[in-house]
Amino acid sequence: PVPVVKIDRIEERPGGAANVARNAAALGAQVSLLSVVGRDEPGKSLRKLLRRERIAAQLHIDASLHTTVKLRVIGRRQQLVRIDFETPPSHEALASKLRDFERLLHAMDAVILSDYGKGGLAHILKMIRMAREAGKPVLVDPKGEDFSRYRGASLITPNRAEFRQVAGAWKNEAELTRKANALVRRLRIGALLLTRSEEG
Repeated sequence: PVPVVKIDRIEERPGGAANVARNAAALGAQVSLLSVVGRDEPGKSLRKLLRRERIAAQLHIDASLHTTVKLRVIGRRQQLVRIDFETPPSHEALASKLRDFERLLHAMDAVILSDYGKGGLAHILKMIRMAREAGKPVLVDPKGEDFSRYRGASLITPNRAEFRQVAGAWKNEAELTRKANALVRRLRIGALLLTRSEEG
């Protein structure tokens, strides 16, 4: 048997870093989003969604990729399946994005780098260094096992699983604190904010 879903409603929402930008804008911040999209319908749709949210979007077009789309099928308030369409951006698009990052940096008060592990932040160490040299705080939402790529950031915000992947397991609060402080010193970051679900 296969699930059969009758479509009653379709919603389009900005995801990933665009969702972070949307949340910051909803809190009253003036936001500029720098990212890469394909030359396709989802890329055009994302532009429209961001305009509606009053987000200044600098979206580089990379004809070699499809704009990332995560299609969720929900029935009776439960997610039945998620289908991901994604390809990493080209080196040319990333180099162009880095030039725009440098150009935009002077007008920013802070930089948020949302790493989803999709290849869009290939130059993240350089971006952090450039921002810190310009006196801008850098907040990073990390991904993966290698946090050395966030060296020098003002703040990184791993969740429990992401932190455990990098620092190893802990038995108690004191050991967790030791591991967190060791990571802060090793990476020369300003602070670490660990989100722990029901533990706060």
